Amino acid sequence: MAKRARQRERDRAFRRAPPGAPPGTLHRADSGAAAAIVRLLAYDGEQMIEREAHVDELPALLAAAEGLQVRWLDVVGVDDHEALAAIGAAHDIHVLALEDVAHVHQRAKVERYETHDFITTRMFRRDAATSELDSEQISFFLGKGWLLSFQERDGDVFGSVRERLRSSRGRIRSLGADYLAYALLDAIVDSAFPMLEAYDGWLDRIEERVIAGQSQGVVGELHAIRRDLLQLRRGFWPLREAMSALLREESRFFEAETHVYLRDCHDHAIQVLDMLDSWREIGSSLMDLHLSAVGQRTNETMRLLTVISVLFMPMSFIAGLYGMNFERSASPWNMPELGFAYGYPMALLLMVGSAIAFLWFFRRRGFLHPADDAFGGPK
Repeated sequence: MAKRARQRERDRAFRRAPPGAPPGTLHRADSGAAAAIVRLLAYDGEQMIEREAHVDELPALLAAAEGLQVRWLDVVGVDDHEALAAIGAAHDIHVLALEDVAHVHQRAKVERYETHDFITTRMFRRDAATSELDSEQISFFLGKGWLLSFQERDGDVFGSVRERLRSSRGRIRSLGADYLAYALLDAIVDSAFPMLEAYDGWLDRIEERVIAGQSQGVVGELHAIRRDLLQLRRGFWPLREAMSALLREESRFFEAETHVYLRDCHDHAIQVLDMLDSWREIGSSLMDLHLSAVGQRTNETMRLLTVISVLFMPMSFIAGLYGMNFERSASPWNMPELGFAYGYPMALLLMVGSAIAFLWFFRRRGFLHPADDAFGGPK
């Protein structure tokens, strides 16, 4: 998993413009990059049209949306430079903003231009095939009556917004493009809550395993969770600042009524960050708890081995003492016990007696008492 994440970071680094390139330079395109797909969704309070086409059909798409209140062009694929240039020319997009669309390593930010507002952020999803956390850059251009969105690849979290537009649920069809921009940003922020709930359940299961002493694989799982949470925090922390900029700075493209909804989206972003910090703290606490439990089990094992070693020390001494081969005929002081009729039972009794004496001593000193469990209470 970590290897795939590093590969994605290398791919993004490859997309950067070469050092010293003039402003507005797009990254080097992949020769096998697919052509960009443009999805049109235009509507007003009475009707809506939805179409999908290649960039070559852009004039026809724009003509089909003529006369409708809001026009949303969702562009999938940022490696098609000709498509980016054509869409940018049709909407008078600044070349620096277009460069940021192609260079997909941007932090979430808001920039004001004369003809549009530019918003970029990161969208997170869970890969269904690999269960890895996947992120991509999403860029928005908001103008009078129109909204452009650029995605790196197909698949997003905007399905609920599209469904609301198709079914004309809520107020979205009666409001302008600025409300649509808010709805898409809100969908990106709200998509984090199910993922955070999944991480919460994952951490609960790990906690149960740690307390039960089933610690196999715990370190790897906690490391994966902390890495994913850090990636989410890197995406949502600048988004919170971008949302603050939208609320703080005046814009010709966001109506005053939409600011109320933007404040709610800003609050959701703060809640996501609070939950991320809480889960990261829980992950760190579980790691400490796991290491403490491992350390305690190691100490218990070392104590048991120490008791066994101490019990055998006097036995080894007695066996070694009476195992020495001193000739008794050479001196009356050489091993006089060897001539004792009950010398062998006496040596065994000494060994057993020394073991019992040490066990009594250890018990008196509390060394053999049950240790308190690492999680509170006696075992």
